[in-house]
Amino acid sequence: DARPRRRAGDMMRSRSAGKHRVPGREDRDLRLRAALEALYARAQDRSLVTPDPLSALYAYGEARDREIAGLVAAALGYGRARAIERSVARALLPMGPHPRAWLDAASRRDLGIAFRGLRHRWTRAADLSALLWGARAACARHGSLGGCFAAHLRPADPDVLPALSGFVREIVASGGARAARVLPDPARGSACKRLLMYLRWMVRRDAVDPGGWKGVDPALLVVPLDVHMHRVCRLLGFTRRRTADLRAAREATARFRRIAPRDPVRYDFALTRPGIRDGWRGKGLPFLSVPARG
Repeated sequence: DARPRRRAGDMMRSRSAGKHRVPGREDRDLRLRAALEALYARAQDRSLVTPDPLSALYAYGEARDREIAGLVAAALGYGRARAIERSVARALLPMGPHPRAWLDAASRRDLGIAFRGLRHRWTRAADLSALLWGARAACARHGSLGGCFAAHLRPADPDVLPALSGFVREIVASGGARAARVLPDPARGSACKRLLMYLRWMVRRDAVDPGGWKGVDPALLVVPLDVHMHRVCRLLGFTRRRTADLRAAREATARFRRIAPRDPVRYDFALTRPGIRDGWRGKGLPFLSVPARG
């Protein structure tokens, strides 16, 4: 009977085809994860941070001080890297080694005096004063900025964006319209790159990100999509959007979550070094040759 022989032959051909199959999505993810992990390990070095505004947070051993300094650094974290570094240092100088205690004791007038003359591109002293006045009120209500953020988290939230919107609205409610100039609300469509960067600093903890907020799951973080990260994500096929907007950030995050479901922004710092650090510039990102689409 020829029928069983044909079936046996079909099975043999199927096994042979399996040995030579085209790598699927799982294979591509594994290869990409290995390449990203190698880059991540290489970038776990604080000497690579400067001129990132993150470096300003390392001076503060306590989370209550670090979260205040980090909010200032994130608010001023736009423009040329060296200019950001100077502006952040100028803003933090009056606060001394314990920004939280300084802020708790400050009046609105004290804030205006402390930051008089400060200017960072379109951010003025009055904007920073309003931001910190709103942050002061949030700390008074919740005990800390981390407590304020956690109060807006809901179990059904797909990521940090709904809580971030509540966090922003609460600070702006006390700080006023000037605070809104430096705290964009994701509910209004802003990509919120600087605030998402701030969350990465405060939620994650490794050799680079100092952490401090224990009530927020890193799995909920969204990639801060600056110009460098947007370029990499487009090259990888993680987003096809030409604009680094919130939709592109969510698309990229969903793809990173496939690779690192518990920590989708794990590779953010490492992936942005070639666009920022002179020593890494021009070397390229060798893992981009890994087929990542799909």
